[in-house]
Amino acid sequence: MKSMEEMIQAAQQAAETIQKQMTETQSKLDSMEVEGLSGGGLVKIRCSAKGRVIGVAIDDSLMQPSEKGMLEDLIAAAYNDARVKADSVANEEMGKAQQGMGLPPGFKMPF
Repeated sequence: MKSMEEMIQAAQQAAETIQKQMTETQSKLDSMEVEGLSGGGLVKIRCSAKGRVIGVAIDDSLMQPSEKGMLEDLIAAAYNDARVKADSVANEEMGKAQQGMGLPPGFKMPF
């Protein structure tokens, strides 16, 4: 039987390994991109899988003062679409990371 000190060291090493894997996964998520669309592709927003906005593209046809309200709505809709996709990618990647750590599916890690 292992001594208490050996068990504590093993637990600390496991915690360090999990922390390292979580940090790597978070870094990976920031480098993965998703694209949200609205208005049939007239507005596009690129985000990292962590939700950081990388770029916005607006079709020239929307660049009219009379279209300001619609453009604002389309930008919000495109961001929300990108956010849903980013959350999906993030959940998938975190699931892979947790599976690699031997954690049960759906286990919520504190962040």
